[in-house]
Amino acid sequence: MKLLLKYSWILSILLLSCGGEKNNSGKIENQTPVVSNNGETITFPNEESIKFFETETISSSSLTSDIIAPAKVAATVIRSAEGANQNLILFENPELAGNYTQLIQHLININQIQNNNIKQKKTDLERIKDLQQHGAATGKDLLEAQTALAMEETNLANERAAIIEHETKLKIGGFQPEVLRNAQPGTAYIICDIPENQIGKIKEGSACTIEFTSFPNEKFQGKIDDVADMVDESTRMLKLRVSLNNNNGKLKAGMFATVSFGVTEGNTISVFKNSLVTIQAKNYVFVKTNNTTFERKEVNVGNQMNDRIIIYTGLKGGENVAVKGVMQLKGLSFGY
Repeated sequence: MKLLLKYSWILSILLLSCGGEKNNSGKIENQTPVVSNNGETITFPNEESIKFFETETISSSSLTSDIIAPAKVAATVIRSAEGANQNLILFENPELAGNYTQLIQHLININQIQNNNIKQKKTDLERIKDLQQHGAATGKDLLEAQTALAMEETNLANERAAIIEHETKLKIGGFQPEVLRNAQPGTAYIICDIPENQIGKIKEGSACTIEFTSFPNEKFQGKIDDVADMVDESTRMLKLRVSLNNNNGKLKAGMFATVSFGVTEGNTISVFKNSLVTIQAKNYVFVKTNNTTFERKEVNVGNQMNDRIIIYTGLKGGENVAVKGVMQLKGLSFGY
C-alpha cells in the first residue's frame, strides 16, 4: 500500500499514455515501474508504458552561441577645432576625462624637462666645469650648476611617478593610454563587462555586433580591441573594450548598447537543457538502456550554449538521453 501511494502520481500519466492495458480476464495489468540500485535503474513493465518518455541520441558536435553583454559608449574621438596636436577624447566618465587630461599634461611636462631643461642644465654644467678649469668660475658656481641639474632630474622623476596613477585609473576603466593618444577621429569606444569564466572564448581582434537603445532597428559592427588586466573582485567581471567607426557622429558618449560575441565550442557532447536534473549540487541525466529501462547517470557539466548544456564526463556518443518526462523520472529515481 505504501509503495502504491509513493508512485500514485506517475501511475496516472502511465495509464493515460498506454490506455490502461488489460489482460484476457479484463483486469488492468500492473503498470508500476520497478526502481532498483538505489534509484539508479528504473524498469517499466512493458514497452507501451514507456512511450510517454522521449529521448534523443547524443553525439559530439560543434556548438555556437552568442555572449550578450550590456554596454555603454565610454568615449568618442573628435578632431580638435583649434588644431591641437592631440585629438579630443569625449569621455562618458568625468573622472576618466580628468585622468586623461592630467596624463597628457604630465607627458608634455616630461618632454619639456627631458628634451629642454635637462639638456640645457647639462650644457650649463659642462660650461661651468670648463670655466672653473681656466679659473673663470668658482666652486660655488659649479655647485649651483650641479644642483640645478639635480632639481630638473628630480622633477622628471616626479612627473613620471605622477603618470602611474592616471594610467592605472584609465586601465581600470578599460582604456590603454597609448591607444587613446593615437586614436583616430571618428572612432567610438564601447566598454562592456563579461564574466570571468567567458574570457577564454574572447579573442582580441574578433568582430562583434552592437545594438544601441537609441537606434533599435540598426546593427553596428565593431572589433574587440582589448580585455582589461584585472577582474572585479566582487562581481568577477572583466571590462572589454570594443571600437567601431563613428565618422557620421551618430554615437554619443553615454549611449547604452548591447554587444553580442559569437563563440564556438568545438566537437563536444551536449544535452538539451531540460534533460538535466540537479540534486544536492550533483547533475544527472536519464539514459534509456533498452526498450523498458532508464538508468540515472551523474555527469560533469560545462557552460550552457543556447538550449544545450555541454557535458564533459558521464556520457558517450550514441546514448539515448531523456528529453521529455525527465521530472517524472527524477521523482521515481529520488523518491519525490
